[in-house]
Amino acid sequence: MTTRRDFFLATTAGGILGLGWPLDVHALDRDTHARRTMEPAPRALRLLILGGTGFTGPHQVRYAVARGHTVTVFNRGRRQADLPDGVEHLVGDRNDDLKSLEGREWDVVIDNPTTLPNWVRLSGRLLKDACNQYIFISTISVYADNSVVQMDETTPVLTYQGEADPFTLPVTEAGRHYGALKALSERETAYWFPGRATIIRPGLIVGPGDETDRFSYWPVRIDRGGEVLAPGTPQDPTQIIDARDLAEWTIRMAETGEVGVYNATGPELPRPIGEMLEGIRSALGSRATFTWVEQAFLQQQNVRGWSDMPVWVALSDRNRAFMQVSVERAKSKGLTYRPLAQTARDTIAWFKSLPADRQATLRVGLKPEREVEVLAAWKASRGA
Repeated sequence: MTTRRDFFLATTAGGILGLGWPLDVHALDRDTHARRTMEPAPRALRLLILGGTGFTGPHQVRYAVARGHTVTVFNRGRRQADLPDGVEHLVGDRNDDLKSLEGREWDVVIDNPTTLPNWVRLSGRLLKDACNQYIFISTISVYADNSVVQMDETTPVLTYQGEADPFTLPVTEAGRHYGALKALSERETAYWFPGRATIIRPGLIVGPGDETDRFSYWPVRIDRGGEVLAPGTPQDPTQIIDARDLAEWTIRMAETGEVGVYNATGPELPRPIGEMLEGIRSALGSRATFTWVEQAFLQQQNVRGWSDMPVWVALSDRNRAFMQVSVERAKSKGLTYRPLAQTARDTIAWFKSLPADRQATLRVGLKPEREVEVLAAWKASRGA
């Protein structure tokens, strides 16, 4: 059984480990959605993006600049990113060095990388009078009860149960309390920016540039062709959001000044995993075939949801809502989704642009030889 801790560790792997290649993933976004004539924003904003060089950050920056905003990014300067000309780069550390932010003002601050509540506390003390809106990117992993289908933003969140002071934890210790620490960070955001806080709770963020491979596994595996082990039943629910959709909507929320709490995953209704896999196959023109293996058998084989079978989770009474979260509130504020086919095509194009050794080592998902073993065992159990 996949546990809540498995969810938290898997969803934070990319951020905590700081993985990433200096690659222009924006160059892969060539469809009509990306190339449409960009309308200028109703008014130009001064945006401070904390982070800005990770997964969603560069998409935020490019979209914001295209809309006519002035953008400053603040980070440690350790990760390269292909950002537009004119973007201001400030160097510092969320743990103990915010000097480059002192004495400055922005219209909106977007906090992308926070894992620890102390990061919000420190930036809150410094920026509480220096901005009109603070957007904190949280996670649906804050929810305490994943058994209620279509849970919304009023669902209770986790409370921190660790023995150590959560405001002194090192980031290396954050994984085991990920959801609770994000919930504490939300509280800090609301405290320092009362009436000016926008809290966005994404689900599984996917697309080109995602170094965790939590979705990429499926386009890569389906593109390879042959018999593909598919988990559970074709009706099992999934929810994902393309990083570009999340990033662009976040900028639009800054433009409109919308505050409050919003779940941000998709699509509007959970997409059955069978539909997701077929959609990827069609988008890639693959001749792969799917063999559906029952959840109970996968558990007997120690094949875990989320890590061995990305996107999918083994359904139980306790977690059946994890991939069935209400996004009605975000939809009412303009959250939109690009086609799954675009996400699939752009993801595989990005993945194939990586170095050969990286392509040879997916960070999640079944190894090819293990997939063959499980499929053989499944067929033997069925007398095939």
